[in-house]
Amino acid sequence: MAKDFNQAIVMGNLTRDPEMRTTPGGQNVTSFSIATNRSWQDQSGEKKEAVEYHNVVAWGKLGELVNTYLKKGRKALVLGRLQTQSWEAEDGSKRQRTEIVASDINFVGGQAEGGDYASSEAPKSNPTSKPSTKPSKADEAPVDDMGEGEINLDDIPF
Repeated sequence: MAKDFNQAIVMGNLTRDPEMRTTPGGQNVTSFSIATNRSWQDQSGEKKEAVEYHNVVAWGKLGELVNTYLKKGRKALVLGRLQTQSWEAEDGSKRQRTEIVASDINFVGGQAEGGDYASSEAPKSNPTSKPSTKPSKADEAPVDDMGEGEINLDDIPF
């Protein structure tokens, strides 16, 4: 039987400053959102653009690092899992919110973008990990066109 897989990877700019809170149990949790941009050409050759907004939650030490080093406009690479919360609003309507629960966040860019270089590599399992000193060439490469139109599920090889 195949295992299930829930992995999200996004790289974009923070749309607001991170907000850190402490749960009643004393655990720190930081929330923020990231915007990702996509551009493509439609069938007539006209350039199109779209923006997606992703809600992100970072717990514990990772959340503390995010709160310290990231600010609105700063670029970050987020790895985590998708989680959807459902609740009933005061007016009785049902609401849902899907967010990325971060397991790793790499801060892309340097002091010119608003802070020191840093990385959160394995913060819970490796508390002695050191911040990276500079971004890799992959971090500096622009993210380009991801193709046009919808994905045909028959084209996916698995």
